[in-house]
Amino acid sequence: FILKEKIMAKIYHSEGNVIKYSNTGSAISSGDVVAMNDVVGIATTDIAATTGVGSVAITGAYTVAKTTGTAWNVGDSIDWDASAGEFHKGVTPAAGDVTLCAVCIEAAASGAATGVVRLAPGNGVGQ
Repeated sequence: FILKEKIMAKIYHSEGNVIKYSNTGSAISSGDVVAMNDVVGIATTDIAATTGVGSVAITGAYTVAKTTGTAWNVGDSIDWDASAGEFHKGVTPAAGDVTLCAVCIEAAASGAATGVVRLAPGNGVGQ
């Protein structure tokens, strides 16, 4: 047991729920969605444009902007639609989108502008 503790002390980094993000684009506000290749996160701090560094949560459940016109049911796979700046069920992938990056955890009607998702690793389709 002591050996295991010594090994863990050398390799353990963090819980991995929040990561440090180095911004190379436009300014990011706390609460904004941050698409990073195959995963999306939620900025927990404001991050300055171009050279800013801040915190981004990559796990957890959030109320997010939802594309209207499609109902969400608990357990549905949800995608990030970069061009619309909203989460969407069944997006036709385009550059910047991240598919299968969240799971619906609270049903949302077709006309709802927001939905509740749990973030999950996704499949980036382009930068």
